[in-house]
Amino acid sequence: MSLSRAKPRTARTQPWESPLQALFKGAQQDVFSWRRHQGRELLLINHPLCQAVFSVQGAQLLHFQPRGERPLLWCAARWPQVGAIRGGVPVCWPWFGRHPTETGWPHHGWARLDDWQLLSKSSSAQGVQLCWRLQLHDWQVELEAQLGDAMHLQLRTRHSDSEPCVLSHALHAYWRVSDINALSISGLEGIPGYHLRSREDCQQATPVRIADACHQLYSVGAALRLNDPHSPRQLLVDTCGNANTVLWHPGSQPLNFVSWSESLAFVSIQAAACEANSLTLAPGQDAVLNLHARLL
Repeated sequence: MSLSRAKPRTARTQPWESPLQALFKGAQQDVFSWRRHQGRELLLINHPLCQAVFSVQGAQLLHFQPRGERPLLWCAARWPQVGAIRGGVPVCWPWFGRHPTETGWPHHGWARLDDWQLLSKSSSAQGVQLCWRLQLHDWQVELEAQLGDAMHLQLRTRHSDSEPCVLSHALHAYWRVSDINALSISGLEGIPGYHLRSREDCQQATPVRIADACHQLYSVGAALRLNDPHSPRQLLVDTCGNANTVLWHPGSQPLNFVSWSESLAFVSIQAAACEANSLTLAPGQDAVLNLHARLL
């Protein structure tokens, strides 16, 4: 069943503009400025090559838009008073999904709920560079961002405990599309996969089309093309060099604080190392996760 047939509205009636674009109207012309919005402290980036918004909570990149182009990332218009923001690139860390033993601990870990420290920010003709850090007991994680006409994020974890410890993590990106029903995703053909909902193996023979709820884990990173017939340019999402690529959409399942038409305007493609590819870090060992995106 097509998601658009399941409900009377479709994402094609939704404007391409991100709700966060309004934050730049009448804003200071400085490259970096601070703004409070819906109870969160935000860093606005207004560079000749791009506009972007980070939340101090989670060091979460909520908005990224190269100049003269449509926004690459999707973000919900309404956020909960407390808790995780739906959209952008949440950092799932130091575990992905539910904690394997502690049922009361938050889904996808602490990182997207805690405030991070901005270590550095700089601007050049090529774009902006930022580094965020979160310290959690014997764990330290840093998110480095390079934003210009393209977007590159790198998540680096250092484990300083005296004993080995298990880590799973993801850059859980939400990509803005015109209509999930019209989208196809190429680049996963022939790669072994696993349905996280049905717990069954799969292998993609053709470009992915999403007809309803989808939560699939692929065994390698990949360079994926989002083929959106209502967009003038293709988006390339590159998770290469990572252990996993995760593809997710809720289908007809409702999401808190997200309208039906909003949910038709995104697809989540994530860079990850999780499930069977979770890492066991020795003391002093680093783990790195990369996510790159650009328009073609």
